[in-house]
Amino acid sequence: MSDNVTNTITNTITNTKPKTQRPRLYKVMPDYEAYLIMMAAHQQGNAVVSVHPRDVAESKANEATDMAKEAGHPLMFTIEPEE
Repeated sequence: MSDNVTNTITNTITNTKPKTQRPRLYKVMPDYEAYLIMMAAHQQGNAVVSVHPRDVAESKANEATDMAKEAGHPLMFTIEPEE
């Protein structure tokens, strides 16, 4: 009698997920100058945010107004000559 030896090979696939760390959290702190501009706009109805040549001022005002509108905020930026 001959012995039949059967070799059994077991393939084990291990699905390991790499451990990911939560991203580091950062605080958003109000800038004091931004706070003063916001309060002036709130209390007086307007505030000077920045001063630029006309073409730069127009593009910045339009971009900021569009961003506010897209976000649903009733904020509008205009330009006027500096005195």
